[in-house]
Amino acid sequence: MKKKLLTKAEEEIMQIIWEMGECSTGDVLQKLEEQSGKRPAHSTVSTMLGILVRKQILDFRKVGNSRLYTPKLKRDDYLRQTFQHLSDTYFGNSINRLVSFLVKSKPLDEKTRQKLIRLLEEE
Repeated sequence: MKKKLLTKAEEEIMQIIWEMGECSTGDVLQKLEEQSGKRPAHSTVSTMLGILVRKQILDFRKVGNSRLYTPKLKRDDYLRQTFQHLSDTYFGNSINRLVSFLVKSKPLDEKTRQKLIRLLEEE
């Protein structure tokens, strides 16, 4: 599957679908309302789901008059693609620059530092 970057709204919907595994438009509406306290328009969510199907990020099956959506793009694959895009765009694809930025942004406690050292030694 080729690289797919999502808009903020698409990603918000995908987070729900990744969490649920399979869901209807109504399920997505309910979760969005729970998260924000506002219920988006049914037509807006339905349109977004259609876009995600056309982008081949979602699949669906019909059950009566409804559609049940499932992710075609796995969360880990999207995370990997997004991370690679971030690394390429902002850090010149340099792991050293990226890790340095992360460590300076949020200092590590000794336990975390030791875990990372062990992880790097295993690689």
